[in-house]
Amino acid sequence: MWGKVGGKRKVEYVGSGRTDDDVELLLVEARERINAGQGALDLGLEGPRQAGDPLEEVASQMAVLWDALNTGFRVLGFEEAAGDDVFRDLVLARIVEPTSKRAAAERVLPEIGVPHASYRTMQRRLRLYSAEGFRDSLSAACARAARLGPASLLLFDVTTLLCRRRHNNVYADLSIMPMAVVS
Repeated sequence: MWGKVGGKRKVEYVGSGRTDDDVELLLVEARERINAGQGALDLGLEGPRQAGDPLEEVASQMAVLWDALNTGFRVLGFEEAAGDDVFRDLVLARIVEPTSKRAAAERVLPEIGVPHASYRTMQRRLRLYSAEGFRDSLSAACARAARLGPASLLLFDVTTLLCRRRHNNVYADLSIMPMAVVS
């Protein structure tokens, strides 16, 4: 158990346990020490739930973020240009949490609570998304949404590449690469 007192870290030894029961008793003791002198707010709730039991998750605020991102995706015209929900799910899940395609399919989308395609389906669709003209269709949809008319639109892929160098220091390298030009 530790905390900061006067800018200095304070560590308090609670004990050591050899069995799972011993460790559980030590965790209870540590919680009691941490909560000492702090009153509990009586909300007048009664039921089968005991203090310390995990709370049941009944809703997620992630739905609000998902709805906002989904609306932006539609407004930009990407829904029509992409032609399927698999692309939308993959893109939006990776905006919510920049991660691998597998983690997006197997962890992020289920946490958000939206119905989605399997990871294998996403893998099969990657050929379609990398095909000639797919990026141009997205660029054209974005240009229409921005009402650019006959003007040209140049989209840039701005990604941060993290490079590990000597002694595990991390350096960021901002790479800017043109994605597509629409006339």
